[in-house]
Amino acid sequence: MNIAIIPARGGSKRIPRKNIKSFCGKPIIAYSIEAAKNSHAIDRVFVSTDDHEIADVARAHGAEVPFLRDASLSDDSTGTTPVVRQALSTLVEQGLTIEACVCIYATAPFLSAEIIDRSIEKLLKEKAEFVFTANQFSFPIQRALLEGERGEVSPFSRADIGKRSQDLAETFHDAGQLYTALSNTWLTPSARVFSNHSRMIKLPSHLVQDIDTIHDWKRAEVMFKVLQEMGEC
Repeated sequence: MNIAIIPARGGSKRIPRKNIKSFCGKPIIAYSIEAAKNSHAIDRVFVSTDDHEIADVARAHGAEVPFLRDASLSDDSTGTTPVVRQALSTLVEQGLTIEACVCIYATAPFLSAEIIDRSIEKLLKEKAEFVFTANQFSFPIQRALLEGERGEVSPFSRADIGKRSQDLAETFHDAGQLYTALSNTWLTPSARVFSNHSRMIKLPSHLVQDIDTIHDWKRAEVMFKVLQEMGEC
């Protein structure tokens, strides 16, 4: 069995109630749930939350919430991996046999079922530990600039600041949408998402948008509406 786990705590600060805030007409978490449910590779979709309202919204859109997350895993400093590990451990203890687990962020409206399927296919085919979505930086980070306390400017890399873009290695960043691994990998404390054993699914920039601030949110809604009009979302 392959499952999806969607972490969605209730205490978001910068955008209050972010995980169930209306995004283009429905709670943003609904898009992640629907993408997982439409995936051919996912058998069951679970939401890990500490919040009763989020649990109700998740269930209304087809996800399972068999238990509430422990408060110790619901603060600002808790990372994604411990949350997935706790939920996965509980499900295994309840008798589920799980091969692969896809962690999907609740604020990933651009994620599609096709990408989820590709992540599991890539995981198994390439025998990776983790597969995650990524996006190429639009400008060479090797030519980044630093600003000092008095406004003085210095190159981040003096060795690279004068090089042509085409002579510099391509660099990527995590798209913040999904992380796919075998159940045993998630449950191994030493496993790391970003390592030589991981693989990326590279996405175009129009399918990637961090949603951490209200400005991000408004930009994402505009992008989403344009993609809908183009039939790409």
